[in-house]
Amino acid sequence: MTQAKERISRRAVDKFAQRREQLAESALQALAELGYARTSLREIAQKSDFSHGVLHYYFADKVELLTYAVRKFEEVCVTRYDDVVAAAGSAEELKHGFGAAMAATLRTDAAMHRLWYDLRNQSLFEESFRGDVLDIDEQRQDMVWRVVRRYAEFTERPAQVSPEVAYAAFDGLFQRALLQQLAGQDEAADRLEADVAALLTHFV
Repeated sequence: MTQAKERISRRAVDKFAQRREQLAESALQALAELGYARTSLREIAQKSDFSHGVLHYYFADKVELLTYAVRKFEEVCVTRYDDVVAAAGSAEELKHGFGAAMAATLRTDAAMHRLWYDLRNQSLFEESFRGDVLDIDEQRQDMVWRVVRRYAEFTERPAQVSPEVAYAAFDGLFQRALLQQLAGQDEAADRLEADVAALLTHFV
């Protein structure tokens, strides 16, 4: 009897987690389209298959939902360039592969990246998810540093910048390119690809 109850309990927990993920995916689409300030739980419900009451059952408020949704998205993002590092057989391959990967995600995931920067800006005012933003930002920094560190190994020269400086530089390039992409500048991704490859060479 106890084992049966435990199985039922586990199924309930799994179902709860699964529903939260479904809601998070719907929320991401709405938030990416409208931005944090213009999106309420009611608007998210209207753009999904779930009612406003269901959203409130699984998430206390918009902040909790947004943080959960972005964390799910970032689980993939924070390892995006690891395949590039693993596949590269030389400094040249890594340099061009990194630039191409950043350009590719700019083209395909612009709305989601816009949401990330929106969330990061909002954390300057919303203390409730500031810790989560800092944690995600640190993971993104580590991801970029793995690229720089591997490039330094290929060239057999030490990195000349800190992880913080490397991340800030690439992040700044990407955010500027994102703005250009959203403004309809079709060449933004191509420029980003070239700039990323060029910048990497200056870090060792």
